[in-house]
Amino acid sequence: MDDIPTSLMLAGCGLVAGCVVGAVARGARFCTFGAIEDWVLAEESLRLRSWGLAIAVAMLAVQLLDAAGLARIGESFYLAADFGWLGAVLGGLLFGFGMAMVGTCGYGTLVRLGGGDLRSFVVFLVLGLTAYMTARGLTGTFRESFIEPLNWNLESLEGQGLSHLLAAALGIERAIASLVLGLLLPGMIFWWCFRHAEFRRAYRDIAAGVLIGATVAASFAATGILGADPFDPQRVQSLSYVLPPGEAIVYLLTFSGATVTFSVGLVVGTVAGAFLTAAAKGELRLEAFDDAREMRRHLLGAFLMGFGGVTALGCTVGQGISGMATLSMSAPLALAGIFLGAAFGLHYLVSGSLRDALSALQIAGRQLFS
Repeated sequence: MDDIPTSLMLAGCGLVAGCVVGAVARGARFCTFGAIEDWVLAEESLRLRSWGLAIAVAMLAVQLLDAAGLARIGESFYLAADFGWLGAVLGGLLFGFGMAMVGTCGYGTLVRLGGGDLRSFVVFLVLGLTAYMTARGLTGTFRESFIEPLNWNLESLEGQGLSHLLAAALGIERAIASLVLGLLLPGMIFWWCFRHAEFRRAYRDIAAGVLIGATVAASFAATGILGADPFDPQRVQSLSYVLPPGEAIVYLLTFSGATVTFSVGLVVGTVAGAFLTAAAKGELRLEAFDDAREMRRHLLGAFLMGFGGVTALGCTVGQGISGMATLSMSAPLALAGIFLGAAFGLHYLVSGSLRDALSALQIAGRQLFS
């Protein structure tokens, strides 16, 4: 084991994690965008509750692992003192709208690709390259010039976690605040999920939520434990599907001079897991764009997901599950933005009018809070 590079071991962990979540998504129809679509257009909540269950399981497990000193989430970018509130909201809105244009998120794109969807291959390329440019290239200049200067510095709290905020407000140790929130918040989500009688009988959705949440926690533990190598330190991370596709593309382009990472393994594993499951179910089939209009819509959506996802520091999985599990303050903001952006996009696709979509969203908001 000592002869195996840390980066290679983490890539293997990413490969295994990706295979698990790719197979779960393909086999159990676990789709974060599908959950929003069911809720917005049909008021059906089974997949939304499955997503909520994944968040609760991940949050509980990650906080317990962190308390045991295994996850080291305090070193992840989710809890950095630089609080990008505007990026979380604006990026979430853009990502959500782009997701509606494509019909799935970055995670779903890889799952569809594993089943033979050629449209998803195009989305994968555009999303990945746009995300990489936004993180380290040309389109990143907008983020660096107009969004990041408005970030709040929370060094006085020592981080942007909800536990940091609670600890400062009550004058208690952050570890205690993390444990309290790590038990209380998942408990509330568990109650919301299982109070629904139909969901209690939806064993496939329950299993999917538990497996996804457990994989998120296991990934934090793997990168936290193995990545602590003093000679080859690696960043603490978990499942995310915005920048990793870009990192996978760059790795393929610069293979001879690049280092394989957890993210690259995750992308490959997700496609592989989805492929194997689709093959086992007899669902492998090549699919292409119906017309130029559909292609334009996918290209726009992929660009918005790549730019918005990096700006928000994550996607429906990266912020929606992994970020939520760390109790980051940016995660619920990004998640709310994604929900609103996706809901607006869905209404736009149905009505064909931006004005009608906005009106539908306002009506839904009034009904929700009435």
